[in-house]
Amino acid sequence: MNQLDELKQFALLHARGQGLSERQVSAVLPRITNDEPGHPDSWARVWTAEADRLAFAGRPLDACRRYALARFPYHGDDDRVKAQDNCVRAFDDWRRRRGVERLVLDHPDGTLACWTAGLDGRGRRPLLLIMGGIVSVKEQWAPLLPRLARLGYAAVATEMPGVGENTLRYHADSWRLFPFLMDRLSGRARVTGTSVLGLSFSGHLALRAAAEDRRIRSVHTVGAPVSGFFTDPDWWPRVPGVTVDTLCGLTGAADPDRLRTLLRDFPLGPDVLAAVDIPVGYVVSSRDEIIPRAEQQLLARTLPRVRFKEFDDVHGSPAHLGAMRKWLVGSLLRARIADRAPAAGRPRNRHVTL
Repeated sequence: MNQLDELKQFALLHARGQGLSERQVSAVLPRITNDEPGHPDSWARVWTAEADRLAFAGRPLDACRRYALARFPYHGDDDRVKAQDNCVRAFDDWRRRRGVERLVLDHPDGTLACWTAGLDGRGRRPLLLIMGGIVSVKEQWAPLLPRLARLGYAAVATEMPGVGENTLRYHADSWRLFPFLMDRLSGRARVTGTSVLGLSFSGHLALRAAAEDRRIRSVHTVGAPVSGFFTDPDWWPRVPGVTVDTLCGLTGAADPDRLRTLLRDFPLGPDVLAAVDIPVGYVVSSRDEIIPRAEQQLLARTLPRVRFKEFDDVHGSPAHLGAMRKWLVGSLLRARIADRAPAAGRPRNRHVTL
């Protein structure tokens, strides 16, 4: 499969995660003939033109979703950088009348931006940190923020290092971004009751952070790599080229061989996972083409309080978006209740298949 075919395949799945229908995406894909920056029929230019049309028609959220596809899988050329900027601008237009606030934080290694709802000056609401994976920007998840605020959370959507507006480099110590966020948000949320909704690769960072920082009281993720993805020589040749290229871009690796060397520092071992003695909700996709099945098996052996939900789907379970989000929200609420329960009454590992 060549690069453009992979882009079309993964974008169709990624678009579902943003609420776009297969019909809407399929109407655009035939017009894309290449991925050459600057070409009028290129990936980024065609999606940007579609987004511009919707922005001009006064539909900023619909435009934002197309700009997010235009910069997919990461903003590695001028056209995608422009699409990334327009994605943020369109969402900024949409969110102003919906109780979503913008927050930009300076980090010693760069800057990152967040969309927030429910932060206040009293810090009574439990903090909920939402972070997508290596290809999903915060604008994909931020429309959920008002709903999560109504559930009583101080909800913050941001991005992994190297993704979207996050200018940090992605490396094995990137998990430290979570303690940084909790430190900076202290006083505007109850950070001692933090939950993390960390999708895919950010779920890996959240689990690592939870092993070190007891302010994290629960982690909920979809298809997070843990160990085998980073180390299994038999699995690696099966990893899609789009994923490998994106990881190279985010880490700064010059080529896939250098990337493999960098990833050797990423695996979470049994000793680290055993320290994550908090509720963990993990969505498994039975046909996941990115994350090996062995990750679930490792988590089942080592995490003291994990629950699994399995969908017959590919990575991220995009065809089950509604059911997946419902389960994740339920997982969040169960964890909030469990955090108040005596240790003797806490549930152990559970696995549900759909």
